[in-house]
Amino acid sequence: MKRFIYILFGILLLASANAQQLPQYTQYMLNEFAINPAVAGKEEFADVRSNNRYQWVGITDAPRTYMLTVHGPMKLKNMGLGMNLFTDIVGPTRRVGLNFSYAYHIKLNEETKVSLGLSAGVLQWGIDGHKLQLHDAGDENLLTQYQTTYVPDFGAGVLVYSKKYYIGIAVPQMYQSKINLYPGVESKSKLVTHFNVNGAYKFDLGEDFKLEPSFILKYATPAPMKLDVGVRGIYREQVWLGAAYRHNDAVTALVGYLYKNYLMIGYSYDFSTTNIRRYSSGTHEVMLGLRFSRQHNRAWVADK
Repeated sequence: MKRFIYILFGILLLASANAQQLPQYTQYMLNEFAINPAVAGKEEFADVRSNNRYQWVGITDAPRTYMLTVHGPMKLKNMGLGMNLFTDIVGPTRRVGLNFSYAYHIKLNEETKVSLGLSAGVLQWGIDGHKLQLHDAGDENLLTQYQTTYVPDFGAGVLVYSKKYYIGIAVPQMYQSKINLYPGVESKSKLVTHFNVNGAYKFDLGEDFKLEPSFILKYATPAPMKLDVGVRGIYREQVWLGAAYRHNDAVTALVGYLYKNYLMIGYSYDFSTTNIRRYSSGTHEVMLGLRFSRQHNRAWVADK
């Protein structure tokens, strides 16, 4: 019976009319590129980030999400390239995505730039038949195979930013590809176009402290709009503590450290505000980051 519930849950995730399809992250403010392709090449260094999320710990086959992003500026000025690879696992379902991004940055004035980004890639959707239990007698072959399908994926984004703030709009899954897992079986499932708006602003609180409120607004028809808001207190751009709130979902504690401006680690813990808190001990998320540039290389040599 439990496995039947899991497969039902997985099929609902595949259905376009029931839920948002993109991975969810609590530390969205620490990996802007995971949200918007226009972020590619925003900084003067190459940036590598890994987000690892373990949701609803204590529940069997609960969601797990792993993401690796890489992006940086090109030798040609005002351009950036990036790559986004993720795996999202829920019960018997698995979704793997690989996207490549290009961004062009335009200087508006001495403080502000605007970036236009595009992404293209492929998504793999799969169901592990070994984890299924048929409710009614049927094709037993479903229980002995791992069924997959591939669909194209395209997205776009716009970002306005400076050293103190950024605000962006991203439209992932612009092309609503059909998802047909089983050949010869008609399916109404398809990719759903999403709309993400996110931003942040850093307030100076003296020489050593900064306060950074942030938000992300997510929408996909016909799912309800989701709003995440958060704030970080940052000391000398090295250590931060923060909190966040996801509407009708969870409250979160954040902590992180940036070592010598090139090695970053962040951790968050979600306290669910829904009835699922009766069965789960919470959600853990770990973010690791590396920065690569000539300046960092000189610093490493000097330390040796």
